[in-house]
Amino acid sequence: MSSDGSNDGEHRTSYTTAGAGYTRDARYITTRITRDGEDGYPVEPGRYRLVAARACPWANRTLIVRRLLGLEDALSVGLPGPTHDDRSWTFDLDPDGVDPVLGIHFLRDAYLRRDPGYPLGITVPAIVEVSSGAVVTNDFAQITLDFSTEWTDYHREGAPDLLPAAHRDEMDQVMRRIYTEVNNGVYRCGFAGSQESYDEAYDRLWTALDWLEERLTSRRYLVGDTITEADVRLFTTLARFDPVYHGHFKCNRQKLTELPALWAYARDLFQTPGFGDTIDFEQIKQHYYVVHHDVNPTGIVPKGPDLAGWLTPHHREQLGGRPFGDGTPPGPMRDGERVTAGHSPLA
Repeated sequence: MSSDGSNDGEHRTSYTTAGAGYTRDARYITTRITRDGEDGYPVEPGRYRLVAARACPWANRTLIVRRLLGLEDALSVGLPGPTHDDRSWTFDLDPDGVDPVLGIHFLRDAYLRRDPGYPLGITVPAIVEVSSGAVVTNDFAQITLDFSTEWTDYHREGAPDLLPAAHRDEMDQVMRRIYTEVNNGVYRCGFAGSQESYDEAYDRLWTALDWLEERLTSRRYLVGDTITEADVRLFTTLARFDPVYHGHFKCNRQKLTELPALWAYARDLFQTPGFGDTIDFEQIKQHYYVVHHDVNPTGIVPKGPDLAGWLTPHHREQLGGRPFGDGTPPGPMRDGERVTAGHSPLA
């Protein structure tokens, strides 16, 4: 999500502040793309491009939901590389380092098209209007909700209901706690600037993970008996836990593989079409270990952990549940969107 970072000796920004805890800048472009176009941006197939780096957990959510709902034909995707400096995410994986649809190398160019004096972070995910080349929104939490509610005319046949009305109140409560204590909690540990702030962040994180371990011991999914948006939001943090957060962010009371319910739950989702096939472990590690130079000054990217366990049996089907409810799994990944061979046990 963050635009700051370092893969270039001339453009380095620190992530930690000595003596202080970490507070996320939660100011985003809150313009929405809706069916009625109330904000000036109606849902139209082909009009917009989703920019979502595989390395980023917040962007990874949009890749999963887009795939589960089958929005590939309606909304194209641009995939920046995993490392960047404080100027911007870049399209260095594309030929000549230029996004083939937007025609830009730096994502910041799309932000400056929206506002030449744009003062905030150049974050992913971002949705860009192709014709103007300007960012419409980077409000990551609202983007996936709108995929489910505003883009329904373009959902695939058999798309699951990720926001079941019967469970919405409970979902909102669960998602709120997952965001504050887990999704953002790992960052509070990793970017803590004092022992006191780290200790507090660590205790909060593990209190929440213990709650989730207990909750998922007796139920297959977080809310109800099908996959929901809540599962998407937790999964992207769990997928990064052992490769990054356990060591790099010092969230090291236990590994994910040492938490029986959470590890089985994560494997269950990973092996479900739409989840694990969006995960690029190599890009994830490259992003965190290279970009966060003040946390990892050497820039050395670890070779581990062994990822083979992600494909072992999880036995979660014994808890019941229907992954897609009355819907069906998504089909094969599209050409050009598959994870690079060797970057995942699925690839």
